Amino acid sequence: MAASSLKFGTSGLRGLSSDLEGQAARRYTAAFLRHVAGLGQSGGGRVFLGRDFRQSSPTIAADCAAAIDAAGLEPVDCGTIPTPALACHAMAAGCAAIMVTGSHIPADRNGLKFYLPSGEISKADEAGILAALRDEAVGELGVAVADEAVAAEARYFERFAGLLPAGALADWRIGVFEHSSVARDVLAGILRHFGAEIVSLGRTESFVAVDTEAFGDAVFAPLPGWVAQHGLDAIVSADGDGDRPLLMDGRGQFVRGDVLGLLAAQYLGADTVVTPVTSNSAIERTGFFGSVVRTRVGSPYVVEAMGHAGGAVVGFEANGGTFVGEGVTVEGRPLAPLATRDAVLPILCALGLAAAQRRTVDELVGALPLQHALADRLQEVPGERSGAFLSRLAEDSVYAQQLFAPHGIAGLSMIDGLQFRTAAGDMVHFRASGNAPELRCYVEGSTPEVAQALLAWGMSIAAREVA
Repeated sequence: MAASSLKFGTSGLRGLSSDLEGQAARRYTAAFLRHVAGLGQSGGGRVFLGRDFRQSSPTIAADCAAAIDAAGLEPVDCGTIPTPALACHAMAAGCAAIMVTGSHIPADRNGLKFYLPSGEISKADEAGILAALRDEAVGELGVAVADEAVAAEARYFERFAGLLPAGALADWRIGVFEHSSVARDVLAGILRHFGAEIVSLGRTESFVAVDTEAFGDAVFAPLPGWVAQHGLDAIVSADGDGDRPLLMDGRGQFVRGDVLGLLAAQYLGADTVVTPVTSNSAIERTGFFGSVVRTRVGSPYVVEAMGHAGGAVVGFEANGGTFVGEGVTVEGRPLAPLATRDAVLPILCALGLAAAQRRTVDELVGALPLQHALADRLQEVPGERSGAFLSRLAEDSVYAQQLFAPHGIAGLSMIDGLQFRTAAGDMVHFRASGNAPELRCYVEGSTPEVAQALLAWGMSIAAREVA
């Protein structure tokens, strides 16, 4: 049976690639297909596959194809493609899909994201897959795999072709930080479609794990220099599988993912926004939306809550990955629902909104009533150590008051992890990552200096307590 490193996190099955290759990938794929069959969603007998640029991804994708073939279904290869592009293509065909990706986590890990013909799986589906998992060998691939890589990318491109007015970005010079993201070429192509001049930056042939929320990581160090060197209005990028966006403005400042999601929801005219508790509190303060629904961290929770929301529904995570629900129209035309994280959508919406208002990106962001928000994480922290720290912090009020003595505790939310409001109205939030052995710290402060001090304090507390 699968090794212990394999588990479902906030978005899909994850673990060491060495644990996933071979029979483990085949068994989980077979379990997913049994679960799909049990739901009565046959999907026309075809299952679509995509993958990122990790060294292990082609092998794992071949293992998935073998399991699909063994189940009497047809595997269809969509190649190296963004996760939302794979989901868009498969859902249009009424078929299930599997994306082989570890997203932003380290290169020695990988994972599987599963899609029903109706869309992204839920937490209940994860339980169903685990219940269908069997300790039995799955045979080798015995058929040629159909190739629909070109068609899948074309469908994704067409989804965005009318999102902005023609020529909306004609005066923009935009750098695309390509690294090893599967979104790099399609993102550049879509921006060119709207008239932008593109400068290609930082392309790599080997896989680089890029966490679009960890702005302090060394991989981002060259970006501000590139802005100045090339005279850029913005730099854009995405994580490894193209479902988490990155945007740097013309002053060399990163735009947080939750701000990108907010701008996307504004551009798309959302009535209801669904977003996790980790997203900036400015979302409510803008007054742009009739309803803001807060959830736990993880795309399944956002997707589930979107299904119960009314009006034009847009969801996004704190990483900026944006979901389209029912009722959304753009330029007088409906935008088909796609309830899975997308990186290209919020980038286009933010740039389109800035262009429409004749503002720079930093001016657009500066007009929002934002708290200054920062985040960081401790890596290689086993779950049991994170769990012990968070449990004690939740259950021992004396311990919590002692830790927060410099700031005081005015409120606590436990929707996901522990989110403390300080006596000054600032925020410190601790939670364990669902995808990797990491303890994350998020803060909001009234000024950049307050936020920096809070983050430094929170990280030092976390490091000491989990040591």
